[in-house]
Amino acid sequence: MARKIQAIRGMNDILPDQSSVWLYLEKTVADVVKSYGYQQIRFPIVESTDLFKRGVGETTDIVEKEMYTFEDRNGESLTLRPEGTASCVRAADQAGLLFNQVQRLWYTGPMFRYERPQKGRYRQFHQIGVEAFGISSADIDAELIILSARLWQKLGLLEHVELQLNTIGLASEREAFKSALVEYLTEFKDQLDEDSQRRLTTNPLRILDSKDESTQSVLQGAPNLEDFIGEESQAHFERLQAILKANDIPYVINHRLVRGLDYYGKTVFEWVTTHLGAQATVCAGGRYDGLVEQLGGKATPGVGFAMGIERLILLLETLDLVPAAAKFSTDVFIVSMGDDAELTSFVLAEKLRETESGYVVLRHCGGGNFKNQMKKADRSEARLTLIIGQDEVDQGVCQVKDMLTGEQETCVFDDVVSYINSKL
Repeated sequence: MARKIQAIRGMNDILPDQSSVWLYLEKTVADVVKSYGYQQIRFPIVESTDLFKRGVGETTDIVEKEMYTFEDRNGESLTLRPEGTASCVRAADQAGLLFNQVQRLWYTGPMFRYERPQKGRYRQFHQIGVEAFGISSADIDAELIILSARLWQKLGLLEHVELQLNTIGLASEREAFKSALVEYLTEFKDQLDEDSQRRLTTNPLRILDSKDESTQSVLQGAPNLEDFIGEESQAHFERLQAILKANDIPYVINHRLVRGLDYYGKTVFEWVTTHLGAQATVCAGGRYDGLVEQLGGKATPGVGFAMGIERLILLLETLDLVPAAAKFSTDVFIVSMGDDAELTSFVLAEKLRETESGYVVLRHCGGGNFKNQMKKADRSEARLTLIIGQDEVDQGVCQVKDMLTGEQETCVFDDVVSYINSKL
């Protein structure tokens, strides 16, 4: 017997009993973003490696350690996309959608990062991203945050997540802060964790994110980023806060929040939860006004966020917030015995499916005796079962069994749709 081939570690199948929850989440997101005027964009899974090196940053953990990169037959370096923003910028700019235009875009799909798989963090994972281009003022930052809050409200999550907010200022302000931070931390290098020691020369702002207790203790005396923020950045941040307050969106300011990607500037934010252990962040984003130009386009302001689908579904299931209607269910199962009954069952099934309600109808296929068919009807968990044999065909009726109560009634074929409507 041939050896069974297994899925690659950290790349999981989404099985039928899970996919209905995915569809529920994706439809809820699609409805919310549409109400704000965002249109969907789709782009390839594989991109030029340079896109992520230039966009995400060569010294980020993603580029240094986590990308799936390979050479194709022409010797070109390609990468499975580790995140969506750089690809979204590339696609929109290539199509001429960005310069001197306002675009509101969203996307969904798989991303790939090589890291240790754990609950809520996988090597192939799925993200939903929302991006806005062409607006430099704080009102679009606020719109995206309010949009995400509306999504949490629709999903029942709003009281289970917290908005953390910060400004990391302009590039010149961050550079001044980095210099002061590196100068301070160099004196305590031996007390920093291994990752932080490495980041001291590559990406010092990420040290602020360290969860290591010794490193956090050292950071207590470090320079503060807010002391380096200029008037323009501060005014932008204050306007953002004013809009959030006017819309009753609570938040906390987290001065240690910097995000892990090089392209961010000014606004950064995260929605976090206490219900998922270490995987606390369920949505994150910010402003990236320099990214389009960095990738070869003309200067265009941008802001956006991304959320992990697996992590959101885990949160919904942990809190028992998946509505019963979101789970796959069968409305009607049809049992038929004999060739004529089988033909009739096809006609009745299509009539039920084409109604406004769009019932989920399963027909028994492949023959079999009445007892076995009824067992399958029971296993389907359908609310109603239609039973059709030759006698029913001759009389123009079917038997309708309520699978919850066990009651059974006779219904003429012409009245089946209205009868089912009255029962479901």
